[in-house]
Amino acid sequence: MSIATVKTEPIHGQKPGTSGLRKKTQVFMQRHYLENFVQAIFDAIGGAAGKTFVVGGDGRYFNDRAVQVILRMAAANGATKAIVGQGGILSTPAASHLIRLNKTDGGIILSASHNPGGPDEDFGIKFNMSNGGPAPESVTARMLEAANSMSEYRIHEGHDIDLSALGTHMVGDMSVEVIDPVADYADLMETLFDFDAIRAAIAGGIRIRFDAMCAVTGPYAVEILENRLGAPRGTVVNRQPLPDFGGLHPDPNPVWAKLLMDEMFGADAPDFGAASDGDGDRNMIVGPNTYVSPSDSLAVIAANAHLAKGYADGLKGVARSMPTSGAVDLVARAKGLDCFETPTGWKFFGNLMDAGRVSLCGEESFGTGSDHVREKDGLWAVLMWLNILAKREEGVADIMAAHFREYGRNYYSRHDFEGLDTAKAEALLSDLKGRMGDMPGLEIDGMTIASADIFKYEDPVDGSVSDNQGYRIVFGDGSRIVMRLSGTGTTGATLRVYLERYVPGPDGLNEDPQVALAPIISAARDLSGMAAHIGRTEPDVIT
Repeated sequence: MSIATVKTEPIHGQKPGTSGLRKKTQVFMQRHYLENFVQAIFDAIGGAAGKTFVVGGDGRYFNDRAVQVILRMAAANGATKAIVGQGGILSTPAASHLIRLNKTDGGIILSASHNPGGPDEDFGIKFNMSNGGPAPESVTARMLEAANSMSEYRIHEGHDIDLSALGTHMVGDMSVEVIDPVADYADLMETLFDFDAIRAAIAGGIRIRFDAMCAVTGPYAVEILENRLGAPRGTVVNRQPLPDFGGLHPDPNPVWAKLLMDEMFGADAPDFGAASDGDGDRNMIVGPNTYVSPSDSLAVIAANAHLAKGYADGLKGVARSMPTSGAVDLVARAKGLDCFETPTGWKFFGNLMDAGRVSLCGEESFGTGSDHVREKDGLWAVLMWLNILAKREEGVADIMAAHFREYGRNYYSRHDFEGLDTAKAEALLSDLKGRMGDMPGLEIDGMTIASADIFKYEDPVDGSVSDNQGYRIVFGDGSRIVMRLSGTGTTGATLRVYLERYVPGPDGLNEDPQVALAPIISAARDLSGMAAHIGRTEPDVIT
């Protein structure tokens, strides 16, 4: 095997965020950039010698070239085997499943999740551990350390392999098994959900629309919804994964999945609508004239998970990210389940799942999943909802209304201010931090602030501590404002403002969320001084 040792230098800015390293595609295509970071991954995990890895991505622009580079570097670093999705394609939850199913030493996943793709858009890379979950902060810190001291990387000199051909190939002394990216994942879903009940509901007339947004879940949804469950061909739209996602922004929310929303809020709407994102780990759930917020979706799943055969014995516990609404907390309390509040980032759920403390997790950013893998899973959530619909024989609106009557309603919304000057966004939060000590007892817009702090998380499993995880302002009635900067963008800063108000019912359960939250929205603007700091008070995206 011919191995080249290539001299290089550290490249500024290769610090992994909450979901790996994300930059503009052109940045990754620069000389040595991808190679430096891949070598940093191998160095951070104690080398690749004798190890087996899963490799694949969401098919966005540069995915195919990056997979070939990673395979050649894995071989040069002594890896024994790589398992790769056909065409270099794997959804993120499917990659997590393959890591666990094959007991590999981890996996390298290429994705920028819900960010746009293309030569002028975004690209990303992250490492998942042997449990199938994203690398914890201790490992990403070692990646950054390795990247900052990089002087050389190793790569096999040879031809590309044919990733379209299923079967075993060789890159030097390393075997590469190219597999069907869908089959194992679809088989797993059959063990978790009552496919017979869902199939009968579809045969009985329930109509479904799934928007794959020209992203990775297209083939998965076609196989499961159309081929295995019998939904009519055409149920899955935008089914072909494209390097630029067909010009779409593959983020399943009411703004970017507008065509689906128009159909679901139009005449003769299907009975159930859903969308997924670039790499398949996010989801949006919609019924006729009924949008289900991710926080409410998590709560409904927690209340009804026993209807799915994989969860018939009940849940071990639940967990949510701190900015996610407290709707699932109410379900957990009623069912006697432990409920954990973690920082944003799926990696924080991994310890809880591995320790058997929780089996259901969710984030307000359209991410829901369980301990079947160690990633959030868009299609899993869609199938859970279909299982619930089939078993309860009710529509989405009726299920939501019944849930609110039983548990009350957490009105909730997220306002995103995108493309901000980073220094100005950081100054806003710094100023807010300096005034938090004086906020308790302050009355604003008829509400009294009960507490104000910066969220700090101590992992109940390993005792690790994560500071500075979001700015929280809580009012006397439990309403709250949360602010944080997103770690998933590639240009400027994104300020996320989370707004929540609880109404116990029976009255006041059917308001428009933006109307119900109006006092909280006004307070967030005034308390943060956003007009002065960033020159704006209206968000780019409301979800």
